Order: sequence, then structure tokens, then C-alpha cells
Amino acid sequence: MTVRLFLAKGREKSLLRRHPWVFSGAVQRVEGKAHSGETIDILDSQGKWLARGAYSPESQIRARVWTFQQDEEINIDFFIRRLQQAQSWRDWVAQRDGLDGYRLIAGESDGLPGITIDRFQNFLVLQLLSAGAEYQRPALLSALQHCYPECSIYDRSDVAVRKKEGLPLAQGPVLGDLPPELLPITEHGMKLLVDIQQGHKTGFYLDQRDSRLAARNYSAGRRVLNCFSYTGAFAVSALMGGCAQVISVDTSQAALDIAKQNVELNKLDLNKAEFVRDDVFQLLRNYRAQGEKFDLIIMDPPKFVENKNQLASACRGYKDINMLALQLLNPGGILLSFSCSGLMPTDLFQKILADAAVDAGRDVQFIEQFRQAADHPVIATYPEGLYLKGFACRVM
Repeated sequence: MTVRLFLAKGREKSLLRRHPWVFSGAVQRVEGKAHSGETIDILDSQGKWLARGAYSPESQIRARVWTFQQDEEINIDFFIRRLQQAQSWRDWVAQRDGLDGYRLIAGESDGLPGITIDRFQNFLVLQLLSAGAEYQRPALLSALQHCYPECSIYDRSDVAVRKKEGLPLAQGPVLGDLPPELLPITEHGMKLLVDIQQGHKTGFYLDQRDSRLAARNYSAGRRVLNCFSYTGAFAVSALMGGCAQVISVDTSQAALDIAKQNVELNKLDLNKAEFVRDDVFQLLRNYRAQGEKFDLIIMDPPKFVENKNQLASACRGYKDINMLALQLLNPGGILLSFSCSGLMPTDLFQKILADAAVDAGRDVQFIEQFRQAADHPVIATYPEGLYLKGFACRVM
């Protein structure tokens, strides 16, 4: 018999609007005994069926919805349908942008909460981030083998959020070949190396694809500073756009070494590229003291805010680093500034940039706005799926 989770009176509104999460405070009671990740039915306080989801007793998100259709079972066929739906959109994006690497499954926005899958050529890289995703691992893997028999599968579920679900970290090959140390992918005419086994996240930041193309379009003849450069994809894009010079800054020497290889792989002028291992905050202060100036600065830092308690300090961090960047720009210079923190609202981030401009003593125009690439969709009922935001700011 299926375990049933009853919501407290009046707490069904978000599910009626098809939001995929049930928080612990909304739960009235659970009838039956469910193991972590097991599929349960979710009902309102009067016993009306609302959804079917995965139970997570150790998480503040007590259930994540798989389906709002009462006759839909959660089995291999369910995952095959979801994969096929997602693939149809990615096929269009991949053809438009010339891709062999893209996000295949974007969690809740593709109807598969807690599941991230990136495709790099014929390698599928998984992140299973919730108890329900882990519980359904066998069914998901069977569906992937059915839909992608040509692909090898590698697990990068080595992320701290799994601990909130009572899950251990997991990493390693699942099926097929081991990924090479560096795997080249293509986007917008660039070749970029991906470190699936040891790189950040699943190996590469696919979500910034459109922003990298924008950076290329702003780069002609400019001196560029690429902050938090990781493996240098923005630098390659700037060089392809005809920049005069690009300096890439990161704390990881391994990432900078790959960045240099990416420049060489694309047969670009290495004399125009410099790679600096340093702390970005300190380097910006040093550049300011030295009177260095740039025409384009790309500011793509890691996530500054992991929970609501960190939001105030994150605001200060974003403001300080963007103030320093604006002080280094020549008149007419462009700052491309981003936040990948889902808890940072777009309007607040824009206000932070405006405040940074005031503190920097610069008049700034907002000329373009960015978000994650089209293979990272945001379903209308789950606005939290929009996590990446950015602005192009022109110094007057």
C-alpha cells in the first residue's frame, strides 16, 4: 500500500499551483512507513489527492513531486518519457548553437527534481541531489541506457547538498568507458576542454554559454580582465572576438593550465593571453593602486550565498568586488557581472551593482541583461530554477 502524506489545512496552495516541493512545516501527518526516497502520494487535509512524489524524512524539503497526474506511475517508462521530452528541446538548442555539450536534465524544470544530467559528447554526467533521485537510481540508469545506448555514464554526485538528504557523496564511473582526463566540446565555434572527473560541478559551466558569446561581441580591440576565470572559456571567447589582451585570474593553477591549453587548442594568439594565479579581491586592489585600466572586465565569481543567513554578507561581497572592478574601467568600458546564487534575486543584484557604481564614483548604464543558457530552462511553476543572472554595465 502506498504511503500517504497529508498536508496541514491551507498548505495545499503551492501544490495546486504545481510547485514541486513540500516543506516539512506543511506536513500534517504521514500514514504508513516510507523509506527515504520512496514514492508517496500527497493529499490535502481532507484526503484529496494532489501529487505523487519522493519522501525525504531528513530534509526540510519533505517531499519532491514527480507527477501531478494520478494515473502516472514512477517507473522506467516514466523516466524514458521525461528524458525524451527534455531531449527534444536540447536537440534544437544544440543545432542552433553548434553544441556537443549541453545540460540534458535541469532538475525540477524538466520534471525530474533532484536530478542533473549534462552531456559531453558521448558521456553523460549525473548528479543525484535528493533522496528520491538516489532511490530511483536503478530506474533512471535503465532509462538512460534505453535512450542513450551509445553513451558512457559517470557519477558526480560528490556535492555537499546530499548530506542534507542523509546521503553519502558519490563519484565514479557507472557504465561504459572512463572519461579522458580532458574531453573537448564545441560551442559557438570554440573548442573547450572539460575535466569530468576532477572539474567543478559536472566538469564545466554550460550555463554561461550565452554570456560567453556576449563577451566575444564586446571584446574587439579591448583590454580584458577575466576574473574567476576557471578554465578560461571567457578568455577564449574574448580572443575570438579580437581583444587586444586578456588577463585571466583564478586561484587554481590547474584551472589556469587548462585555460592556456584552451587558447592553444583554438589556435589563438597566446601572446595576447596572460594567466595569473591570485586572489581576485586582492589583485583588484593591487591593480587599482598601480593605476591599471581595462576596457572590459568579466566578473563571474562562485556562489557567495548558500543560505538566507548569508545573504547580507554576500551583498557586501558582491558590492565590494564590483566597486573595485568599476574603478578599473576606462570611460566607455564594460563590466559583465554575474551572480550564480539562487537566493540572490535579480532586482537585488541590480541594486547592488548600482550601489557599487555610486561607491566607485562612476556613472553607469545597464545595457544588457543575462540569464542561464536555453538548455537550463525554468519551468513557470518553479521560479527558483532561475539562479544565474547578470548585467552588462557601461561606464560613462
